[in-house]
Amino acid sequence: MNKRISAIKNTVWNGIAIGFITPIVPGVLVWYLMRHITALRHADLLLIGCVAINAFLMNYFFKLNKENIGRGILSITFLWAFAFFFYKV
Repeated sequence: MNKRISAIKNTVWNGIAIGFITPIVPGVLVWYLMRHITALRHADLLLIGCVAINAFLMNYFFKLNKENIGRGILSITFLWAFAFFFYKV
């Protein structure tokens, strides 16, 4: 696994792709649970948890000295947070 991660090129575009795709998978699961389980109907903060996954990934890539990937993840995380803000308003 570490070999595959170290083989990723250190570009901002790769970071944007990783940061965009990573929250989608748990986000779809959370969205489904929010729509079908009555107790979770108003638990919108679960969606923020999906975006918070990017913060952990960003920290991980910064520790691997892949700053450009971390910057790409950081920029797309702000866009995800903006999308959540407009969803709540």
